[in-house]
Amino acid sequence: MDKKRILIVDDDSDLSFIISEMLEGCGYETECADSAETAFSLLSERSFHLILLDINLPDSTGFEICRQLREVSDVPVIFASARTAENDRITGFDIGGDDFLPKPYSMKELLSRVNALIRRAYGQGSGKVMRFGSVEVNTANRTVTKNGSNIDLAQREFDLLAYLCRNMNTAVPKEKLLSEVWGAFYEVEPSTLTVHIRWLREKLEDDPAAPRYIKTIWRLGYMLEGDK
Repeated sequence: MDKKRILIVDDDSDLSFIISEMLEGCGYETECADSAETAFSLLSERSFHLILLDINLPDSTGFEICRQLREVSDVPVIFASARTAENDRITGFDIGGDDFLPKPYSMKELLSRVNALIRRAYGQGSGKVMRFGSVEVNTANRTVTKNGSNIDLAQREFDLLAYLCRNMNTAVPKEKLLSEVWGAFYEVEPSTLTVHIRWLREKLEDDPAAPRYIKTIWRLGYMLEGDK
């Protein structure tokens, strides 16, 4: 299954454990960070579909993490904090937060808000088969076929293709692809993206030198062109 990954950033390790157990029991994957430093380290290693973010952290604030995150990614962020003053809530939304959940809260309400935000951000059809030309991409079981034959893709190749599929017929900037597929703070050269695009074309295009579907958008990035 193509599980959605959630990063829990909170210095209360007991609470993080309870939230993690609950979310994983409901089909999500989770990682926990008890500081901004750990959060940035995890964000540099992989991408996440949602971040649950406390405001008060030992080495920074959730506000600062969100500000830096919004420079490179629009991953959904839920602030969960005991700081419930109006100014804090307004700040959270102004800097790019998507929801604000005051502590204490019930696990039932947290799960409801997580589910709702995931649906809004990634859509009901995120696990369906998507097609372009003779290629079929199933994001639920992470398989790709061309003319009915299986195509083997490396993990990052599939993640890149799936992201392009979810944004079919939309030009995606290179910086956006790097942050969403490799991780918001992953230090990777733009040439890495170029190489992965070439590999996808070699595996999926009839003529990789003159791609019909995986198009280069000059001075911007790439676009997967499908049936309109």
